[in-house]
Amino acid sequence: MLEIAREAARHWGLDGADIALAARRENVVFRVSAPSGDYALRLHRPGYRSDAELEAELEWMAVLEAGGLSVPAPLAAGDGHFMVSVAGYQVDVLGWVPGDALGKAGELLGVADRPAFCHALGAAMARMHDVSDAWERPDGFTRPFWDRPGLLGEAPLWGRFWEHPHLEPGEKALLEQVRKAADNVLARVEREADYGLIHADLISENMLWDGTRIFLIDFDDGGLGFRDFELATFLLRFEDADDYADLRAALCEGYAARRSVRADELDLFLLLRALTYPGWIADRLDEPGAAERSQRAIATAMRSAWKWLDTYGG
Repeated sequence: MLEIAREAARHWGLDGADIALAARRENVVFRVSAPSGDYALRLHRPGYRSDAELEAELEWMAVLEAGGLSVPAPLAAGDGHFMVSVAGYQVDVLGWVPGDALGKAGELLGVADRPAFCHALGAAMARMHDVSDAWERPDGFTRPFWDRPGLLGEAPLWGRFWEHPHLEPGEKALLEQVRKAADNVLARVEREADYGLIHADLISENMLWDGTRIFLIDFDDGGLGFRDFELATFLLRFEDADDYADLRAALCEGYAARRSVRADELDLFLLLRALTYPGWIADRLDEPGAAERSQRAIATAMRSAWKWLDTYGG
């Protein structure tokens, strides 16, 4: 893949730059070091997003960066487009952002004051949503929909979670029950819900921290969805933490720069976020570490389903 990265770099005038592997996750990311600066060159997972979806993602990121958000700035290639195709890969180049990784999802490595961090993150989320709402999206803009069908319909974005092959019959029945109950509630909630462009995957792995600023990265799953789902995505991984109540309160207080968040609606979206993960991992069971991740996703979904049904009925 290094040779593909070198070939792709030429489209941005980065011939001869130092290129080294930086990360191999959903995308393969290389760090490109050139006299003009450092960049992240991404080879996207084949088939995950269409060309139009990726162009829309990059246009949105450019708007967010121009609006004062700490996100990587996309660079246009020589032909004026943000994305090019090389050897079967969709490729883009972003400005390299500073900061340290926060660790795996559910970790905040290097953060001394966790509630203060969450307050700042809530404010950053509010700013991201404000800038997104103020932007007039261009014709042809297309991204995934984290709406009611995308979460609970017959073909959810991340798969039919209630059909995960590792589910026991009782677990499958529980997920079908909670899916129906949650859908009835969401049908009422969605009419008044705050809805628009969201990152949709703001977990620790998709943020960098320099001690002052939070840098939001990896917009692969960004699309149109419920804003409470954005908050729930971050909070879900901390539900077992001793300071969870403080982190949740701080995140919501930070987000209050935009609007207040109802506890019952946030609880609903915590459930919906938990339900997505068995569907997501079901398509990746042949990958290294998938068995453990699958077990964890199912356990989280079961716990969340029982908790929500016990609290809100259905």
